[in-house]
Amino acid sequence: MPPSFPPPPRSPFAVLTAAWLSFFLALPAHGDALTDAQRLLDQGQIPAALARVDSHLASKPGDAQGRFLRGLILSQAGRVNEAIAVFSGLSEDHPDLPEPYNNLAVLYAQQKQYEQARAVLETAVRVHPGYTVAHENLGDVYVQLAGDAYARAMQLDAANKRLKTKLTLARELLGQPSITSSAGTDKASAR
Repeated sequence: MPPSFPPPPRSPFAVLTAAWLSFFLALPAHGDALTDAQRLLDQGQIPAALARVDSHLASKPGDAQGRFLRGLILSQAGRVNEAIAVFSGLSEDHPDLPEPYNNLAVLYAQQKQYEQARAVLETAVRVHPGYTVAHENLGDVYVQLAGDAYARAMQLDAANKRLKTKLTLARELLGQPSITSSAGTDKASAR
């Protein structure tokens, strides 16, 4: 049941869209309005998609599917704070659904709010222990937090080879450039 929304060029956090369909399939169907909104979103017609889902929600304000799709649309529109509010509200209203927690965590991670991302992902895997995407995203957040700690430690002890190795590995896992050696050559991963 892994929903997520389309990652920008392979975000280190495992997707936020592809599986939103599973979320919809788990809830009662709502006809063409949401299908139309999703089609418009897929075509890159974000304002039209948002208008269509908002029209649907005007008559069914508590509809979880419509609210979830609205959160996806807002996130793709770059309206992150509004998307966070939507997914937060869904998490409060439907605490048994892991998908809103996952998408909320991805938005937090994109804002470099890794502790908040960690907390909501831990809730997602507690709610649904078999939710692979949330486990993967949680692992990515832990790697990011570890990399940040290694980078701070490197500032204190730049000559520590063990720290350089750990920082390089963390950055490679996340697809980030590695540290530059003192000779000025980049050890970036091939990713």
